[in-house]
Amino acid sequence: MDTGTKAVAAAATVVALAFALATLERWVTRRRPQELAWSAALGLFTLGALSLWLGAALGWDEWSFRLFYLFGAIANVPVLALGSVYLVSRRAGHVTAGVLAVGLGFAAGVMAITPVGAITPTELPQGSDVLGALPRVLAAACSAGGALTVFAVALLSIVRRQRVAGNALIALGTVILSASGLLNSVLGEMDAFAVTLTVGVSVLFAGFLATSRASARSA
Repeated sequence: MDTGTKAVAAAATVVALAFALATLERWVTRRRPQELAWSAALGLFTLGALSLWLGAALGWDEWSFRLFYLFGAIANVPVLALGSVYLVSRRAGHVTAGVLAVGLGFAAGVMAITPVGAITPTELPQGSDVLGALPRVLAAACSAGGALTVFAVALLSIVRRQRVAGNALIALGTVILSASGLLNSVLGEMDAFAVTLTVGVSVLFAGFLATSRASARSA
């Protein structure tokens, strides 16, 4: 396995973990529910990057790909969107958190038992090549639903002129995290995911900080 790929995957893991811990520290201090949701989302991005690192370092197998797909393609964006929902309404956030707990528990069960096709240890598999329809539908629905929620809150913030910069950065980070496919023509698939993850979570963290500052000023 290419040493550069392992290094990029390791860097993505370290960056995501550092931002997750920093955001969690802010939640411990302020107890704002959106910061707990964002901490959880960054934790999921960290697990996705760690799964990528393990796959790059040890070779891909059925279980490393299951974990990568769950954390990297299904669970992370909806939990990120939960933080945006909390910015609009704490009550709506609590309801959404309950729905997500059930839905992501179901997704984890699906990924634990779904058959996985033949995997080449040196290549990151494509879901369409090794997974059935249900995991891929879950990934598409979770990613699209989460991203649309983030964008809707960003637009609402523009209309209300509240937390505009923070929500715009969160939306931009979400776009970057979805852009790994565009980089496949330049980078390998594993490198593309690691690079977009590193840049995307950095932009997200900047958005979290800007949003938190705006909330503190309005409190």
